[in-house]
Amino acid sequence: MKQKIRVIQITILPSLLLLLSLLSFYLQLKSLLLSPSVYSSSTLNQTHSVQTKFSILIGILTRPEKSDRRHFLRLVYGIQSSPIADIDVKFVFCNLTKHEQRVFIALEILRFNDIIILNCTENMNNGKTYTYFSSLPQILPKPYTYVMKADDDVFIRLTPLSLSLNPLPRLDLYYGFVIPCSSKNPFVDYMSGMGFLLSWDLVEWIGRSGIPAKETQGPEDKLVGKWLKIGNKAKNRFSDKPAMYDYPGTNGRCSHELIPETVAVHRLKRWDQWLHVLEFFNVTKQLNNSEFFHL
Repeated sequence: MKQKIRVIQITILPSLLLLLSLLSFYLQLKSLLLSPSVYSSSTLNQTHSVQTKFSILIGILTRPEKSDRRHFLRLVYGIQSSPIADIDVKFVFCNLTKHEQRVFIALEILRFNDIIILNCTENMNNGKTYTYFSSLPQILPKPYTYVMKADDDVFIRLTPLSLSLNPLPRLDLYYGFVIPCSSKNPFVDYMSGMGFLLSWDLVEWIGRSGIPAKETQGPEDKLVGKWLKIGNKAKNRFSDKPAMYDYPGTNGRCSHELIPETVAVHRLKRWDQWLHVLEFFNVTKQLNNSEFFHL
């Protein structure tokens, strides 16, 4: 009888070990397939260890005289990073026209090296965005996986942005907040100028194609959508709603309350709005206790 029991135990043991291994594999797979908005920091570290990083250039289109806003945004983005993407943030404007701009901005370049000065006359809807994208393949020392155009009144959360992009195609991608506000169909029209992103192959196409060069006057975000439609480009599209939106109460159906899974909040025109956003996302939580300051 004892011998039979031992035989049964020996027979069952391999099956039990196999079952436990399959269960462990299932649990790991399930954790990797979770929505990006519910990734924990440990999951992020595991994901980072098994994936190749991709890269993002965020070009914030602004004006030379807005030095206070640039210094503030340097703080906002300087304390952020992503475990799965290398992200560079640059400030973009056209040729400098005043002597004081050349002197003061030269100091910024020497100190921060985060400014791109395009060969154009400063504008919003008269070709600046075209000049930005079309110039990058010639002036950058390296390509990026993705290039983003962003306004200087938008708060972008870099880790949620990279997690949102991680499962998406690396080629022929057009990403952002689709207009009209009521739609979630990324093919219905174009991505809002608050912050839209193109894969590098589309950036190169803008630089060499005659289609964008003929259409540079008008609302810049709408024109980008038109270029891609005429050129039969951007077959891969993604509208990141509700994670991208306008600040509550600022723009009708494009606005909603702040949410934890936010990628970008737009239309932050006042300091009290920035304060609300920074406090909601607990941006200063990394601050270590110190005897040097009493908060």
